[in-house]
Amino acid sequence: MTRVLVVDDEPQLLRALRINLRARDYEVEVAADGTTALRRAGSWHPDLVVLDLGLPDLEGIEVIHGLRGWTEVPIIVLSGRAGSGDKVEALEAGADDYVTKPFDIEELVARIRAVSRRVPSADAVVPVEVGGHTVDLAAKTVSGGVHLTPTEWRLLDVLLRNPGKLVSQQQLLTTVWGPSYRTETHYLRQYMAQLRRKLETDPSHPRHLLTEPGMGYRYQP
Repeated sequence: MTRVLVVDDEPQLLRALRINLRARDYEVEVAADGTTALRRAGSWHPDLVVLDLGLPDLEGIEVIHGLRGWTEVPIIVLSGRAGSGDKVEALEAGADDYVTKPFDIEELVARIRAVSRRVPSADAVVPVEVGGHTVDLAAKTVSGGVHLTPTEWRLLDVLLRNPGKLVSQQQLLTTVWGPSYRTETHYLRQYMAQLRRKLETDPSHPRHLLTEPGMGYRYQP
């Protein structure tokens, strides 16, 4: 079942899209602002995001940038802004398609199906090995009786889904804690140290959860 995250600040529209998409066998989660959207995307890992540009806390373009920092999940912008400049900006930021309000639900569903066919599911992650432990992101389990906190899981989840890729400090902070925590890099140092103590064979000389000084962090398989 394809998982769709719908982001819009209009309660009636959220309710209508939830009902209509579920009736077509989509699994649906909703968010009424950008901060909630980024957090939910980081924890739920939707297969596709339907995003309004005019949100109460963040511009939709900021949400696109936040998502594109760590995932290639398809994004369909659903907006009342019909100007070509808005469309170009959204597409250049990383959106995959643009639907203007008011819209026909059948057209939106057709766009969702078309975009979904072009991009593989972002949720297809197999268990991985970290320091002698098997980490299963889908089941939220770690072998050897290791227990992780929800925040540790969110942080580890982003890194493991991007093997070998540098994930910037700002991208991690935005995804795990939200856009208002862009400068709290001490959070990352603290939680990365905790993860290394729990998972790495030698936490002081990590082999898998690596720091790129001044830039971010990397999971090295």
